[in-house]
Order: sequence, then structure tokens, then C-alpha cells
Amino acid sequence: MALNDIEQLKKAIENSKYVLALFNSEDIGDGLCAALALKAFLEKQHKQVDLVSNNFITPKNLRFLAGAAEIKPELTGLQKFIIKVDVSKASIDTISYDLKDNWLSIYLTPKKGIISKDELRAAQSTFKYDLIVTFGITDLHSLGDTFFKNTDLFYKTTIVNIDHQANNEHFGQINYVDLNSTSNSEIVYKVIKQLDENSLDKDIATAIFTGMTVATRSFKNTNITPLTLQVAGQLVEKGAEREKIMQNLYRTRSVSMLKLWGQALSHLQNDSARGMIWTSITREDFARSGGKAEDLVEIIDELIGNSPEGKIIILFYELDLLNVKKIGVIVAAEKNHDALQLTKKYNPQGNKKRVFFTMENKTLKEAEEEVLKTINQEN
Repeated sequence: MALNDIEQLKKAIENSKYVLALFNSEDIGDGLCAALALKAFLEKQHKQVDLVSNNFITPKNLRFLAGAAEIKPELTGLQKFIIKVDVSKASIDTISYDLKDNWLSIYLTPKKGIISKDELRAAQSTFKYDLIVTFGITDLHSLGDTFFKNTDLFYKTTIVNIDHQANNEHFGQINYVDLNSTSNSEIVYKVIKQLDENSLDKDIATAIFTGMTVATRSFKNTNITPLTLQVAGQLVEKGAEREKIMQNLYRTRSVSMLKLWGQALSHLQNDSARGMIWTSITREDFARSGGKAEDLVEIIDELIGNSPEGKIIILFYELDLLNVKKIGVIVAAEKNHDALQLTKKYNPQGNKKRVFFTMENKTLKEAEEEVLKTINQEN
């Protein structure tokens, strides 16, 4: 009899030793929290886990979550290159190396006799990871360089695909795609409850509750179900620190962040016919407010949360580079729109919900005009 999804997942976990967990760096909410929760669960099962998100910087309002500081911004050390030497005829006296002009030279000095090239062998170890778990990733291409620079890893390693989006391409060997869940964090709760409910501790419950809170905009979305509210209640019973979550998500915004938000609102424009909302932030806006680029993600989230009519939300901002006209662009897509498709011309990083790219030798006005025209053509 074929195994169902949860049985397949249980078996994959049991057979693994080192797990790679991945989410998109633009998904700094639900994806991040779901990954942190499952990482903590897997570590209780005595598995090694690396949580990686390309170019990721932990946002200030989520640093309170256990394990958030351990998220890595890139994949490293996937394999070892092995050099083998037959020393049956000439034992080694000393080993040294030199690195010059990007070439590594390794020097082997035998005690006596010589070592010829016939005594040398080269090999590669297997990949460090034997299981990959993705969170909120609709397709592998949306992982960007994490996928494109390590395609062999993804093609040779079992992938568990956890998502709640209808456009998920079911790229994993195990696809735990639940369209009835409001978030990936809710799915992770259901998974852990079926695998080992006793492992649900305060830190795991807090991470899951945080992810659900962000994904549902504090449980105000129209797709909230009685089951979602029931899960939230069960998480509080398990120790989820609701007050701490609310304090960090919504009550810790700095004065500089609020000032930058005000600047963004002052430049706000919209095209109601196309459901497009956009704004821009200049270098002077950053200087006057004291805000930073990392605050922009929260501004996008605020625009989404406070603009229910907005289907495509765009934020343009000047990068702080001396004597260089370089514009950063963040595009968030709601409803049935695809941010990757809308901005494919610019080779964006991100996923179908949110992307980022830069434009060089453009003023803010020029960047706005070009991107809006491109999106209107694709939309």
C-alpha cells in the first residue's frame, strides 16, 4: 500500500541525518517562522539542520524568535574535494600549500623516494545534505542563485515541498501542499502534531503563532477558518507567547521607521483601474527620517495591509551609493498576479508574491516610468 504524505515525510526524516531548510528572503514572516519551527522540531529528533535564505538579513521585529540568529545567507561547504595519495611506496614527510593567483598548490614531500602522478587520485564527497525542505516556494527557480548555482544538489536530493499556494508546481518528491491552510506555519503545526505532538514546546509554538499572525494580518484576512482559530488557541495552550509576539510585530516601531513610513505615504500614487499602488523614497527621505533600507519591507507590508484594493504594490528607492544613479525596486503581487512574471525583464530575485531588483543609471522618475510601463504591458 502506498504511503500517504505524512507517512512519506516521517520516513524521509527518519532516514535523514543532515537537513537543509529553505525559504525566500522576501518571505520574512510566514516562511521564516514555519522554517524556524520545523528546524527546532527536527533538532529534537536529533537531526542536524541548516536554515538558509539567499542574502537574508533577519528583520529587527523577528529577532526575538529562537534560532533566528542562526539563519545563513548562503549555501556553503556542500561537498568536500578529496585528494588521495598512495603512500605504500613512499611515505609522506611534510605537507604544505601555497595560494597564488587563485591557484592552490599542495606540496607533498616524501621521506625518501618519489611520488608520481600515478599515485594520485581525486574524488568528491557526497553532498552534505540528505534532505531538503522548502517553505512557501512555488517553484525551484524562485530560489534564485541558491538553486541555479547548486542544481545538482536539488536534482540528487529528496525534496519536501511545504506550501499553501494554489500555483505551487509540486516540484518535490514529497509535496505537502495544503490549500485549505491560511499559512505555511499552520501547515507545519499540522505536520508536527501528526509526527510527534509532544515535541511542541514554547519556542516552536511561538514561531508558528508568529507566522500565522503575519500571514493572516493578525487573523483579519477573509480566508480565516474556524480551524485556523482553533489552531491558534492550541498554540497558546502550548506556550505561544502572544503578548511578546504582538509587542515585537506591532509595538516596537522606531520613530525613524514611522517617519520613513510618513515619507512613503506622502509620495503615494495609485492607478485604481489596474489596482496598482506605488511610492518612492529618496536619499533625502532616508536622511531626514533616519530610516534604513531594512525598514522598507515593513513599509511594503503596511501598504498591503492598508490597501485592500491594491493588487500590485511597488516601492522605488534610491540606493545610498556615491555618484551612482542606482534605484532599488520592490514589487509585491496580490490576488492572482505573479510578481516574477510581471518583472521578468529585470531578472528579479524573489518569488511570485514579492520580488526585488535594481536599476542603474536611472533617476527615480525614470525608473518609475519604465517599470510602470513594463508592468502595464505584462499585466
